[in-house]
Amino acid sequence: MGEKHYRSVIKAISWRTVGTIDTIIVSYFITGNLVMAVSIGSIEVVTKMFLYYLHERAWDRTNFGRVKPSANDYQI
Repeated sequence: MGEKHYRSVIKAISWRTVGTIDTIIVSYFITGNLVMAVSIGSIEVVTKMFLYYLHERAWDRTNFGRVKPSANDYQI
């Protein structure tokens, strides 16, 4: 079963929110500078969201690891 593009977009946004918060925290601990940490986080949120979207779409095109329902399967 495939996914619609908007599902991949929403997943990318939610994951990047978590990832960006993590990046800002780690950057702050390394630099000790909140402005620098937020700057790093704001740059990576855009690039990684775009890369995640492309990654999701690529995986959606492959059947690797998917199980096809058998002919006698039914859904209620």
